[in-house]
Amino acid sequence: MLYYLFEYIDKHYHFPGVGVFKYISFRAALAIIFSLMFSFFTGRRLINFLRKKQVGETIRDLGLEGQIEKQGTPTMGGLIILSAILIPTLLLAKLQNVYVILMLITTVWLGLIGFLDDYIKVFKKNKKGLAGKFKVVGQVGLGVIVGSVLYFNDHVVVREKASKADVKLHHGQTLVDDLQNQEGVLFSSTNIKSTITTIPFFKNNEFDYASLLSWMGDNYKKFAWLIFIPVVILIITAVSNGANITDGIDGLAAGSSGIIGLTLAVFAYVSGNTVFANYLNIMYIPNAGELMVFMAAFIGACVGFLWYNAYPAQVFMGDTGSLALGGIIAVFAIAIRKELMIPVICGIFLIENLSVMMQVAYFKYTKKKYGEGRRIFKMSPLHHHYQRLGYHESKIVTRFWIVGIMLAVISIITLKLR
Repeated sequence: MLYYLFEYIDKHYHFPGVGVFKYISFRAALAIIFSLMFSFFTGRRLINFLRKKQVGETIRDLGLEGQIEKQGTPTMGGLIILSAILIPTLLLAKLQNVYVILMLITTVWLGLIGFLDDYIKVFKKNKKGLAGKFKVVGQVGLGVIVGSVLYFNDHVVVREKASKADVKLHHGQTLVDDLQNQEGVLFSSTNIKSTITTIPFFKNNEFDYASLLSWMGDNYKKFAWLIFIPVVILIITAVSNGANITDGIDGLAAGSSGIIGLTLAVFAYVSGNTVFANYLNIMYIPNAGELMVFMAAFIGACVGFLWYNAYPAQVFMGDTGSLALGGIIAVFAIAIRKELMIPVICGIFLIENLSVMMQVAYFKYTKKKYGEGRRIFKMSPLHHHYQRLGYHESKIVTRFWIVGIMLAVISIITLKLR
């Protein structure tokens, strides 16, 4: 909203300095500041309100050190995160941008599902919360919406790369040479609809989902949605649940999400900027740069929430926050066509998810074979395994963050490492 206000002032009154709101980098910086300030100043009030309403976490005794002391800690703190994302984005982003609209829908949609789950746990005193099948239905529903918009909307486009031979100036010199581009790459001026995405670590690093249907004949690209939409649903469900599982000890999910968010913000900025996309020889996605404003608010919200969620936590995010964080990360990665990099970028979420799947599968297998279930880990998810080994949770969280930073660096260098 502020963007449109200052655009109007600049256009009609030419007020000095107002034009700075045109720049994504400036609005992204403001989004982080606004998000942090909102988290700081409203977090305490919300925590006090939740305590007054006795919205406390019911802790299941798993025999972990310091676990019982967490009993009664206010939950549903994800409301702090959601509001700290939505308000700066509404104020500073271009709201007609299809990618920004999708991110807002994702935040509200999964936030509502998580809120309903927490509400049932806290106010209805049902420890199971919202039935898993209803969560999955909600995630699948969002996946259908996101996949359909990204596939069918005319504003979701990319630009193909053009070689030197394809781009000639009237006097015979190539436009690429004229721009002194040593990579020999330039983007076409024509936007195209496509289901191509990025494959990390490969030189020719673009993959088209439609190619999986090439056996259908000449018109196979018309049916690419049969592959693309299910892939979107799978990614959103997996990453959302991964973030939910990771939210088990103080600060782990929020800190990891902030690191992932920073990585995705870098990808969004370079993918939406012709100069950087051209220099790095990566896919150019028109209008994707605006997503940096949203992700800046996301990063600020995660860091601001850590002020109250770091050990010892004064508030838990609950499913209200964790489901939304994972869903936001998934949809954002899909929008900037970096979803195949999620196993690296979201390596913490992946290993947490895998630890649960391995534990359950191995337990069932050994119970069937030997009559007694056996375990790979002392407890799953993985962070609880390390707690069982005697590590303090603050040390576990810090080390997980360090691993997350390493994965973020690896993800970013894939821009040139092929």
